[in-house]
Amino acid sequence: MIGKLRGIIDTISEDSAIIDVGGVGYHVFCSGNTLRKIPPTGGQVELTIETHVREDHIHLYGFLEKAELEWFRILLTVQGVGTRLALAILSALSPNQLMAAIASQDKAAFKAVNGVGPKLSERIVVELKGKVKSFGHQPIVAMPGAAPEIHEAVSALVNLGYNRSEAFTVIAKIANQNSDMEISGLIRAGLKELGK
Repeated sequence: MIGKLRGIIDTISEDSAIIDVGGVGYHVFCSGNTLRKIPPTGGQVELTIETHVREDHIHLYGFLEKAELEWFRILLTVQGVGTRLALAILSALSPNQLMAAIASQDKAAFKAVNGVGPKLSERIVVELKGKVKSFGHQPIVAMPGAAPEIHEAVSALVNLGYNRSEAFTVIAKIANQNSDMEISGLIRAGLKELGK
């Protein structure tokens, strides 16, 4: 199994790159986020690799960030999400955006992902809500008692036209810093933060 590749970028395509390691070109599938961050052709790169072996092929999936690799593995636990779709999701959403979308149950965050419809969006947020903590990710909300206030403040911001994932992330951060803040204070602070 290949766990890491360090070499020269030979070719970059829409969904993959060929990495020259000592004269051998490894075809590595990557998310759009990873492909945007790697150096251009001729540059040196080091990728963490997830190797998938099947009867008819061996595919390598490369990641610059450990968090993206973890999310790739997490997404593959959802029924209906294969490797290509997991990479498409990671091309549209960063690990932090994914965390916020799942924590806030924001099915709309997946609208931009080609191949993810309403049913699969719902399955992703429902199936992963309970799994995220077990995969070692820090919970966004550290105070379980504050959850109703957070969700009410998020609802108010969504009704004002803000994106659910962004609103949830901002309100949760404010609530974690000010554990005794009431709903109206959370909304005001959230509006101020989102207005920056």
